[in-house]
Amino acid sequence: MKLEAPVALVTGGARRVGRAIALELAGAGCDIALHFRRSQDDARATADDVAALGRRAELIQADFADPDAPRKVIESAVGAFGRLDVLVNNASVFDRMRIDEFDLQAWERTMRVNLTSPAALVAYARPWLETSGAGKIVNVCDVSADRPWPSRLAYCASKAGLVSLTRALARALAPAVQVNGVSPGIAAFPDDCDASTRRRLIDNIPLRRAGSPQDIARTVRFLAREGDYITGQIINVDGGWSIR
Repeated sequence: MKLEAPVALVTGGARRVGRAIALELAGAGCDIALHFRRSQDDARATADDVAALGRRAELIQADFADPDAPRKVIESAVGAFGRLDVLVNNASVFDRMRIDEFDLQAWERTMRVNLTSPAALVAYARPWLETSGAGKIVNVCDVSADRPWPSRLAYCASKAGLVSLTRALARALAPAVQVNGVSPGIAAFPDDCDASTRRRLIDNIPLRRAGSPQDIARTVRFLAREGDYITGQIINVDGGWSIR
């Protein structure tokens, strides 16, 4: 991507992996449309850090459980900057759900946030990404798409759907827009993950360490700013988890 001051929309950009992505793209010269759901203070702190890197940040609040949220988010981003060059679909919910705990309402919320909203965001962003001259979409998937956890049924199913959506969109939007995915393994432990569980999980990783949000963010940056001959690919950033 050779554009001057491209605009990147990062969903779920206030905390954790999303924050790291926003800052990494700002460091690469992007202005940032920063979506958040509830973490307003964290979003403001991230926006301040984007500004400290010399780039502009605009905050956009929305709950992707609302069917109209994707349209409003794209309209807000384009309204603030007048363009959109990069879309990073990072926002997701990570709720527990075993089959004996199945809850249809919770299942449908997870699917709407993790899978339906990325598709809708792409649909509304497409005209802007196509006229950009270097439009890029990066979907944050998960290695659980291929190695699912029985305790996170809805989450794993939604991420498997996102992998398939990424590949389908790459074909549908070529040659004007490139679409790729990044699949983290352990990039940031859930808050409810205790020390013994963390140790057990790390022991199953060939590189014998957890990753970090920055590992994911650097890969997103590469795809957004450098990967001009890559589309329809899912890059696992998991320390070898997916080959164990």
